Amino acid sequence: MNTQAKPQIARPGVLSLNINSKSALYAAYMPFLNNGGLFVPTTKTYNLGDEVFMLLQLMDDPTRHPVAGRVVWVTPPGAQGGKTPGVGVQFSDDEAGKGLRGRIEQILAGHLGSNRPTHTL
Repeated sequence: MNTQAKPQIARPGVLSLNINSKSALYAAYMPFLNNGGLFVPTTKTYNLGDEVFMLLQLMDDPTRHPVAGRVVWVTPPGAQGGKTPGVGVQFSDDEAGKGLRGRIEQILAGHLGSNRPTHTL
């Protein structure tokens, strides 16, 4: 008799993020990732490679942009340097991900490449 438990299929986590200023968007955006990505503050536990789904609202735009992604960065609670706990999510390589990256880079035009600190680097 096989008594092993069947593995649970992980459901993607849902992260909701409302970014209300250019400086907050700059601090969260991860332009060094293929397809771009965002740092999402959270105390929930995620592992590298976890699939997630984000609902993102950018500043005055009432639209909540849905985008799938994958966790590629983890800052755990209590990280040195007082860094905000959360995860970096790389946007998927689909139309939603590409569209969101384009929208973010349009908003941040002239700010990318600055030496100001971000949540990740």
